[in-house]
Amino acid sequence: MKLQTDNPTRIARFTGAVRLRAVAVAVAAGAALVAGVTVAHGQSISDLQSKIASAQQQAQSLSADVQAKADQVAAAQQQAAAAAQREAELSALLAEGQQRSAELAAQVDRTQAHLERVRDRLKRALTTLQGRLVSIYEGNAPDAAEILLNSRGFEDLANRAEMVGRIEQADADLAARVRSLRNQVKDALAAVKQAKAEQDAYNARVADARDQIAAVRANAEAQAAQLEAARQQEAAAIQTLQSNVSTWESQVQQIQAAQAAAAEQASAASAQQTVASWVGDWAIPEAIVMCESGGNFNAVNPSSGAGGAYQILPSTWRLYGGSGAPQDASPGEQSQIAAQIWADSGSSAWACAQ
Repeated sequence: MKLQTDNPTRIARFTGAVRLRAVAVAVAAGAALVAGVTVAHGQSISDLQSKIASAQQQAQSLSADVQAKADQVAAAQQQAAAAAQREAELSALLAEGQQRSAELAAQVDRTQAHLERVRDRLKRALTTLQGRLVSIYEGNAPDAAEILLNSRGFEDLANRAEMVGRIEQADADLAARVRSLRNQVKDALAAVKQAKAEQDAYNARVADARDQIAAVRANAEAQAAQLEAARQQEAAAIQTLQSNVSTWESQVQQIQAAQAAAAEQASAASAQQTVASWVGDWAIPEAIVMCESGGNFNAVNPSSGAGGAYQILPSTWRLYGGSGAPQDASPGEQSQIAAQIWADSGSSAWACAQ
């Protein structure tokens, strides 16, 4: 055996068999990790990917619907704004009409009062004329014959006749003027009343139009509010779907990472199993052992003093904590120290491996 004694500075803690068991445990742990991730989330990668695809499709559909609702909200808000503007215009127009109607009502009142005053004047004039006629009828006023008989010549007669005519004409003219004025006032009153009635009818039409446009505005505002609420709900649903997708993608990555680690550990275990078949039941490759000692734990090299199945030099034996001679130690102790030497130096520690 060719053993290097100047490099080993640490002592390995496991034999070849222990290493194989450790690898097996690691592989089992990796498989358990994959199973743990899968079980923890209750689903496999294919399940998660199916959910991700479905959620993304739903999010895409909802996004299109959200955009459509946003357009509808904008259209409804525009309609409400136009209706509100028209409503304000009609309200202003109605206010003007109501002011005009109030002015006409005041004018009706003034004209009505004026008509009453003219009627009183006509009544007084007619009463005066009637009284004069009664007085003439009762003989209290001079008649034409008396005026002619009492006149002092032709000129005086003419003056007296003209005076009588003027008095009678004045009374008749007064009654006619008052009657005409009364008729004018009555016509004016009728015209003002007609104007007020027309203004009131116009105001009623304006008020009706305003109420209708106000209903259109209210309906557009309500529709816009409903659409906006639905849009916000769908936007929240999209955020939830995106959050779920992120969570599921993270779970997929965790499972894939665990599977990769398990596959790597399984590959390492396979390699170790290959080495195990090469090493056999020995701490180092069986071929080296057979070359060194033929598998005899009591073998001693008379020239180098190396002993045991692994042909370990006494100095190296003591360096790795062995007591006595290697060939006198138990097979287990020989294998343990040989495993430590192999861990530190590998095949370079044995001549048969060169």
